[in-house]
Amino acid sequence: MPEKTHDIRPGQSIELLKALHILTRDGKMNQDSRRKLKQVYHLFQFIEPLLKDVQQRGAVTLVDHGAGKSYLGFILYDLFFKEQPDAAKSGSRIYGIETREELVRSSEELAKRLGFAGMSFLNLSVADSIASDKLPKTVDIVTALHACNTATDDAIRFALEKKARHIVVVPCCQAEVAAVLRKNKAKALADPLAEIWRHPLHTREFGSQITNVLRCLQLEAHGYQVSVTELVGWEHSMKNELIIAQYKNLPRRKPAERLTEMLERIGLQELKDRFFLPQAAQE
Repeated sequence: MPEKTHDIRPGQSIELLKALHILTRDGKMNQDSRRKLKQVYHLFQFIEPLLKDVQQRGAVTLVDHGAGKSYLGFILYDLFFKEQPDAAKSGSRIYGIETREELVRSSEELAKRLGFAGMSFLNLSVADSIASDKLPKTVDIVTALHACNTATDDAIRFALEKKARHIVVVPCCQAEVAAVLRKNKAKALADPLAEIWRHPLHTREFGSQITNVLRCLQLEAHGYQVSVTELVGWEHSMKNELIIAQYKNLPRRKPAERLTEMLERIGLQELKDRFFLPQAAQE
């Protein structure tokens, strides 16, 4: 039985798909590019409903942290933003935040070549972007795909500071919590539950798992509704846990209490500032 193909959506930029190596130079698809396109559509299906939710209220502002070559930003602009009436003047904008200047320059050149006027690229760290006057005071959607270690936490802090309505993160390479677990292991072993992370391999795996659990509790303590799933098929990566948070102004006391209790129980009190809570986490 022949392999099912994934058709290119009408109106998509062929030049962009070539630049992203989803299409070959002659505009054809091979097995590898077909797989890439399937992954693109799978990722887009998670974010498109969030974009539509914000669009109902007006212009859409999305900030993509750790943008790299701005793969995500370009796809979102091509599939959604450019379809808006008078997209360049609507006020909707995608910001790609990236620390490597050469990638920022190449993204700027590609956006100009494609006529994607609603895209901006900033040579900033995630942490520095929080205070940058080059970004609006509030944003609608914050994304961070495979932002390594604490960069994901910085993206969450940015989203909370900017009062983002939606947050989409795929964490990667969480090392900070595992390092603290190792440092405090001798004291923690008094608790039988510490056997979960006694062995070095388990320390690393448990550290990664508990990091995301703490992030979810933090978001809930700030009033967000959180869902966790797999970003199935994301290219060549085992780091495919997808966290989606939508601000609903939900009750905050219980998740805040659980977060504090977990930090104390596991011996991670020194990371309290990393997983910071709102001043008044209450009903």
